[in-house]
Amino acid sequence: MVVPLKPSIDPLKAARRAGDPPCDVFLTGTVFLDIIFTGLDSAPVRGTESWARGMGSSPGGVANMATALARLGLHTSLAAAFGDDHYGEYCWDALEQGEGIDLTTSRTVPGWHSPVTVSMAYEGERTMVSHGHEPPPDADSPDGGAPECPPRARAAVASLTPGTRAPWIARAARSGTRIFADVGWDDTGRWDLAGLADLEHCEAFLPNAEEAMRYTRTQCPRAAARALTEYVPLAVVTLGADGAYAVDGRTGETAEVPAIAVEALDPTGAGDVFVAGFVTGTLAGWPLADRLAFAGLTAALSVQEFGGSLSAPGWAEVATWWRTVREVDDQDPVALRRYGFLESLLPEATRPWPLRRAVPTIGFRSA
Repeated sequence: MVVPLKPSIDPLKAARRAGDPPCDVFLTGTVFLDIIFTGLDSAPVRGTESWARGMGSSPGGVANMATALARLGLHTSLAAAFGDDHYGEYCWDALEQGEGIDLTTSRTVPGWHSPVTVSMAYEGERTMVSHGHEPPPDADSPDGGAPECPPRARAAVASLTPGTRAPWIARAARSGTRIFADVGWDDTGRWDLAGLADLEHCEAFLPNAEEAMRYTRTQCPRAAARALTEYVPLAVVTLGADGAYAVDGRTGETAEVPAIAVEALDPTGAGDVFVAGFVTGTLAGWPLADRLAFAGLTAALSVQEFGGSLSAPGWAEVATWWRTVREVDDQDPVALRRYGFLESLLPEATRPWPLRRAVPTIGFRSA
């Protein structure tokens, strides 16, 4: 594993005060070992052997979000179960030592093997195969692996599950933590907002367009976003290649930012990176449109590399992108104004972009 440099700036520096929570963002979930095959010309064909020209490995699952937050300079705390196998050790070290993520509330489970996902990237898409088992319950963490008393944090990111409550979300919200939520595909097909009971504790909800329209029974993602503000103060709907749209139900403010046109190699983890960028901008107190633009930019940078946590950009990548686009002679002046807020935030770029962060192995034996 290549240990990345620490974040070059603190986006919350101006907002920090004595007595603040010890961590900026708390999250919990399942960590997978991701093995990513790249350089495939097409999808594997039944009965044949396919050779990939490239391969990478990294922590995946909830680790994608944790890594994206940490690389943007947020003090990130993760509660997760890790197997005591080599895969679990690799993921723990990659997150704690490589990314500086606080794993104080995480645990190692003896005799439990790490969940694994194999991802094959081709034609701008990916196919994944996963395997794993639920970890045994922990007497100290009865809430699905989340600690009974989550650490004090400015914010938490939660993935809502239809039909269930996660008690840690309510506890965190009562302690003053701002909850940002996303949601997965509803396999039940009911798409019932009442089933997302923990939405009542959330400050922001960030579904994609298809999810938002299904939950609100609307035919337009912008109408869906407006409808969602009846349930949560801030609704952010991602529109894929069309960007993102947000409505603040408290003020009536709306914002829409187009996507940055890029050649997508692998969309794995792009949604997590988008949420991480939006959380960063929100905690820093940026205007709504700037938050959307930054979230979309970080997601666009991530899809130009392979892998989930492998591709999450840091400030050096953002800085290099900004300085590169400003040097293009026929750059759209509207786009330059849209991202002009970055000028006062960014460090001098000292590294090439894209930045290769990993080698295609689980790890070498030390000499």
